[in-house]
Amino acid sequence: MITQIYSIQNVEEALACAKAGADRIGVLVGEKDGPFPCAVSKEEAKKIFEALKGKAMRVLISVKETAEEILKETEYLQPDVLHLCANYEGNAEFREQLRELLPNVQLMEAVGMTGEEAIDAAKAKAEYADLLILDSVSKTVPGVGAAGCTHDWNISRKIVQEVKVPVILAGGLGPENVRAAIAAVKPFGVDSLTKTSVVKDGKILYKDIQKVQVFCYEANK
Repeated sequence: MITQIYSIQNVEEALACAKAGADRIGVLVGEKDGPFPCAVSKEEAKKIFEALKGKAMRVLISVKETAEEILKETEYLQPDVLHLCANYEGNAEFREQLRELLPNVQLMEAVGMTGEEAIDAAKAKAEYADLLILDSVSKTVPGVGAAGCTHDWNISRKIVQEVKVPVILAGGLGPENVRAAIAAVKPFGVDSLTKTSVVKDGKILYKDIQKVQVFCYEANK
């Protein structure tokens, strides 16, 4: 089972998560103290990705608003996976642009799990994306993700069964429920942000490495 850990903010956290068993590590590039939790500068993201090379797959969570901006950011950072989940939704034309510029970078599209309508959205995105991530939708964070709560896993399982690309399950997953989530959905991989972080006054401060380790262990138990 592939394990993906998000909200990494520095090299030390990144290496500790990789050592704890994370297969994929995600970094969101954006304004610090902006609308997205745990955003880091592109310079810090570059350091993190360079340190992780050969240790874990590196996921860029891009919240740029245009294809041009996203492609430029991706070219600079050279991730293994580009995750679109906020201000820009990909399409077949964007996938071709990414493939021409960076043929080794996979495109991962987020599907907001708001109800049965997510099934059709997932099918449409699976026509061009390399993989999907199914995530809950926050009331306070723009885009898809960072909600810290689960969604209807029955709908998630239908998507896994009906699309032909790998699917990562996200949304409120932690050490205490990841096994149940895997049993219910049977995804390609599982993702954790909030439930493997230290949170104070509603703000994610840093990763809880022990929880990351247990999450990865439970996912592959």
